[in-house]
Amino acid sequence: MTERVTRSNEIESLILKRKDEYMEQLFTLLRQKSISTQNTGMTECAELLKSMMEEIGISSRLIETKGHSVVYGEILKDEKAFTLLIYGHYDVQPPEPLDKWISPPFEPTIREGRIYARGAGDNKGQLMAQLLGIKTYLDLFGDLPINVKFVFEGEEEMGSVHLASFVEENKELLKADLVYTSDGSSHNSGLPLILLGVRGVLSLELEVKGADWDNHSGNTGNIVPNPVWKLIDLLQTMRDKNGHVLIEGFYDNIRRPTEREQELLKNLPFDAENIGEKIGYSSLELDGETYYRKLTMEPTFNICGIQSGYTGEGTKTIIPSQAALKMDIRLVVDQEPLDIYNKFCQHVKQHDPDIEVRYLGSMEPSRTPENLPVVQVVTGAVHKAFQQKPLIQPSLGGSLPDYVWTKILGAPSIIVPYANFDQKNHSPNENIEIDYFLNGINCTCHVIHAIGSLQTH
Repeated sequence: MTERVTRSNEIESLILKRKDEYMEQLFTLLRQKSISTQNTGMTECAELLKSMMEEIGISSRLIETKGHSVVYGEILKDEKAFTLLIYGHYDVQPPEPLDKWISPPFEPTIREGRIYARGAGDNKGQLMAQLLGIKTYLDLFGDLPINVKFVFEGEEEMGSVHLASFVEENKELLKADLVYTSDGSSHNSGLPLILLGVRGVLSLELEVKGADWDNHSGNTGNIVPNPVWKLIDLLQTMRDKNGHVLIEGFYDNIRRPTEREQELLKNLPFDAENIGEKIGYSSLELDGETYYRKLTMEPTFNICGIQSGYTGEGTKTIIPSQAALKMDIRLVVDQEPLDIYNKFCQHVKQHDPDIEVRYLGSMEPSRTPENLPVVQVVTGAVHKAFQQKPLIQPSLGGSLPDYVWTKILGAPSIIVPYANFDQKNHSPNENIEIDYFLNGINCTCHVIHAIGSLQTH
């Protein structure tokens, strides 16, 4: 271990020396399409990723699921050694609208210190930073101080629909002391960020039917019901003007943040004007503590789409025959999506049984305690890698399949985003800053190095 400590300062210089080589390896992966929702290039990308892992020295194989394959890999040192499981995903979002891209989405292009391509930030750039971190460490030290396993799925962009069953069926194979993920965006301040959890999500649809077809709004006005008003009337029974959800039991089981978690939220930097500019809402009038509490520790009740009637140019005087509404409800620990769904359905049944509720999907919330020793070790490693003290955020505002690790596998989970805040993931001109990509490689090395100093058990 003394030799490792002595040579640890060589990590950064080796990464810089191999900068062009490492970027070309990323470009190879970026050029390969892997659009999971369209089943475009998925098999080819999984095979490519497997071969790239094997070239590094990772024993790898494809494991079939009922959907797209999981690329699994491992480097096992000793069954008694600490085991780290690295998670990521090789699938990407569709690139449309294509006319909004400055350069082709699957031809990685460098402009002003950024790599532009679909998947550059989400998640191929971050995934490759993990793998190249392993390669760098192996080439410097000859072996790893810990066991490392890899799970790269091909369905994250379609809701990780088969990840939970995959983990359930492979618990022994995946057994680990910590799950480490690099996904998402760094903090808007530019400081390194450590995330200890995610909000869950419940997606559903409401649909209501009136007459058998659209009616003349004068000839049948006051005669046939308007389904839009039925939806509006229902919604007003579900939420008050202050945003408080009125569904019975909605707030049951929410875990209160600890004093330390509240302290972490208070320590996060906040600039209302800057954030307002970045999210396109200049009227943001919250203080930092309220902003982060609402973003991470409170559920949402969001309407993401309404469809009914005529919305084209001019007017069309009709009473619509049907109306539909879609919602995504973000949940916090320990809210259970199916429990909330059942309470939602009961509320609809009580107030308007004519309205149909359809379950579209869900993901459970997850949170890892901040006081675990391994969290402190990773925090120190990230600090050393970036030469900046990282921010620690108890939860992400969005949703990732983190629960499969904390609840099914029973392992703590830490998320350290390697992509820049403005990566434009899911949008045209997705990108990752070259410095962020290289720093991610460096950070992976330091995390491996720091965990290796833990006592084996």
